[in-house]
Amino acid sequence: MDTSTLPKSRAEAKAKGAKYYFTGAPCKHGHVAPRKTKGACVGCLKAEWEKGNVARAEYFRQYNQSEAGKKAKQEYYEKNKGLVKLKALARPNEIRREYRKKHKQNNPDMYRALTRSRRRKHRNATPKWLTAEQKRAMRQLYIDAMTVTRITKVPYVVDHIIPLNGESVSGLHVPWNLRVITREENLRKSNQLVDIPQVTAYIESSGKIRLPDSPD
Repeated sequence: MDTSTLPKSRAEAKAKGAKYYFTGAPCKHGHVAPRKTKGACVGCLKAEWEKGNVARAEYFRQYNQSEAGKKAKQEYYEKNKGLVKLKALARPNEIRREYRKKHKQNNPDMYRALTRSRRRKHRNATPKWLTAEQKRAMRQLYIDAMTVTRITKVPYVVDHIIPLNGESVSGLHVPWNLRVITREENLRKSNQLVDIPQVTAYIESSGKIRLPDSPD
């Protein structure tokens, strides 16, 4: 706010219909700031607002750690999964990386359990009749995802075209059911089943891996 253009007194501000005036003298709390014609010193109002922000932040910090707060957050997430994911994807990559890093540091047991669960899920969904060549093709896809991530600085992951734990059908952990996509696209997809024609087209256009005619 340009104080040089403001009225010099409250009386002058009232006469001109201005919202603020500036005397150049400190208020009783020592703020040399504009004053509202119908209120207090702007510096005092700002200090009160900042104090209120601290109090509100502490209140919500304690509430979020309480059982009631955790239950409310879980219920909100269950009702608004799509919106929550879209808001998360809208955040800058730096903020998302920092959040994931902090969350992982604060929840080591949970991440160890998730890793074991993911490995077990992949192991259970991997057919015993896969050939060595097909297993190498799967490993290469994970290498490709890491390589593209390193080059582009955009997180890429290996996605199951037909999810391993789909809502209507579950796929297998096999090379023709894998593709490299961005983490953002993978989060949007979640465990939804993509269109079957897309799966068929992917298998037919791959040219590298062919479905076995009669697996043992």
